[in-house]
Amino acid sequence: MAGKPQRDIEKDYPLPDFVEKLRRLADALEQGRRFEIQIAGERVSVPVRATYNIEHERGDGEEEIEFQIKWSAN
Repeated sequence: MAGKPQRDIEKDYPLPDFVEKLRRLADALEQGRRFEIQIAGERVSVPVRATYNIEHERGDGEEEIEFQIKWSAN
């Protein structure tokens, strides 16, 4: 992954597209295989060794839930 520029984006998806991506993620997790997704034009490959967490934030009249997937670039 060396040489790739840093990136921090959010991409909105229509509900049917979001549901399809969640389904593909769930299928990959259940089958113990890597998950691949394209986000804002870049293909991202999530390894099986990734860790998963859910974050809830509240403030300024808004609430947010983030489903996070993290892994080392090594």
